[in-house]
Amino acid sequence: MLRLDLKRKASWIELGHGVRLKCDPLTTGVMAAAKRDFKAMGITEESSQDDIGIAMAKAVAHRVIVEWDGVADEDGNPAAVTPEGIDALLDIWVIFDAFQNQYLASGFLLDQEKNGSASSPSGTSAGATATARPAKARARSARPQSTRR
Repeated sequence: MLRLDLKRKASWIELGHGVRLKCDPLTTGVMAAAKRDFKAMGITEESSQDDIGIAMAKAVAHRVIVEWDGVADEDGNPAAVTPEGIDALLDIWVIFDAFQNQYLASGFLLDQEKNGSASSPSGTSAGATATARPAKARARSARPQSTRR
C-alpha cells in the first residue's frame, strides 16, 4: 500500500557523527529540478555512473536541505546552509552514503517496487543463481530407432 504524505513538511534525518539534516520531502518537482541542475553541471549520458550519482545527490540536496545541526565551519562555529557547504558536507563519504541511504533511497524504493519481476541489471539471467548441479560427464547420444507406423 502506498501512503501519501499530505502534510508535505520538512523532517529531520540523522546522518551519524552528530550531523542532522532538516529536509523538505522528495517530490516530483524536486527531482525534475535536480535533473535540470545536474545537466547544467555538464553531466551527460557519457558521464560515469558515479559522476551522475554524485551530481544527482548534490542537486537534490541543494533543493531540500533547509537546516542542519552538527556542521561547523573551519573555526568551529555553526555553519550556515549554503550550496558550497552542502557540497563540502556531501564530499565526506560517510555523510554522502548516509544521505543516499536515508533520504534518497526512500524515494527510489517506490520505483523499484513497481515491477515485481524486473529484469536483472545486466540481462535476463545475470543475477540468477544456478539451481542444478553441473553434469559429471558428457551425456551419450540417444540410439537411433526406426519409427513404425
